[in-house]
Amino acid sequence: MLGLGTGLALIIAIGAQNAFVLRLGIAGRTATVLPVVLVCSLSDALLITLGVLGIGAVITALPGLVTAVRVLGAGFLLVYGAMAARRALRLGGEALDANVGEVVGRGAAIATAVVLTWLNPHVYLDTVLFLGSLANQYDGARWWWAAGAVSASFLWFFSLGFGARLLRPVFARPGAWRVLDGVIAVVMLALGVRMALGG
Repeated sequence: MLGLGTGLALIIAIGAQNAFVLRLGIAGRTATVLPVVLVCSLSDALLITLGVLGIGAVITALPGLVTAVRVLGAGFLLVYGAMAARRALRLGGEALDANVGEVVGRGAAIATAVVLTWLNPHVYLDTVLFLGSLANQYDGARWWWAAGAVSASFLWFFSLGFGARLLRPVFARPGAWRVLDGVIAVVMLALGVRMALGG
């Protein structure tokens, strides 16, 4: 239960990954949302498992690898943020159905989810180092603790991805999409700049 609560506390904070899943979820295409939430959840599960196995020490010993991930991740976030800003500032705006087509195809959505997950150095700090360290404080119960943290990831991403469709009536208005894209742009650009500066 403690692992579940800690996992949720780390995952729920708005970030690039959550903003992307939210936008896909609002569009409501199950064929796209399902593989994306599976990528996010299974990635967290793998990273938490690696943390419990002690891979955090290896990551700490390879600062060059962390720097490379940080630079690539920052670049991706800045480009993605600029694209969201462009959508938000577009004159006229579109209603829900027009935006559904622009969200991205299934392959591109999966690729984006992979990049947002694996090129984010904070995911290694949160899951591998932090959650892995916490789990290992519970000795014999560490795998139960890790199972709770993994469950939190699945619970959150499936809830976000499939629960977001409840917001579809709101996003039938073009202005609502512009506001969401504006928020996503701010989040992505802020994270990208922070990551580029090594924060």
